Amino acid sequence: MYSFMGGGLFCAGVGNILLIVSTATDYWMQYRHSSNYMHQGLWRYCVPGKCMTHTDSIAYWDATRAFMILSLLACFIGIVIGIMAFIHYSSFDGFDKTFAAGILFFISCFFVLLAMAVYTGVTVNYYGKRYGSWRFSWSYIMGWVAVVLTFF
Repeated sequence: MYSFMGGGLFCAGVGNILLIVSTATDYWMQYRHSSNYMHQGLWRYCVPGKCMTHTDSIAYWDATRAFMILSLLACFIGIVIGIMAFIHYSSFDGFDKTFAAGILFFISCFFVLLAMAVYTGVTVNYYGKRYGSWRFSWSYIMGWVAVVLTFF
């Protein structure tokens, strides 16, 4: 039982780190425009030598940001409750901490899955038609890896 709990906490911890890095970095997508490579994240977009914050409130960015932050919070709270269950913390004895941590990890997985689906759908439909040379980048890929880790 403890090996599964320890393995689950390890996956959740690594998944939470990946969620933080994925949410905070600016490499969700790279594209070529006017013979320059540019990249963007959820918070900023960068042209060669200069990064600027997104000033527009575009719904899919806001939705992706919100779901990523909710996923981070659910995963973090799940890790705290999972550690309390692992060390047999005696408060809240009438409440199954292992089950609660598992539910929070599934909620985190659901939120990050929603964030990635929203971002993927809009990006493919919009940038796929507008730019010929674009690709998802490593921050985006880390988000998908976090989906898998928070599920496990």
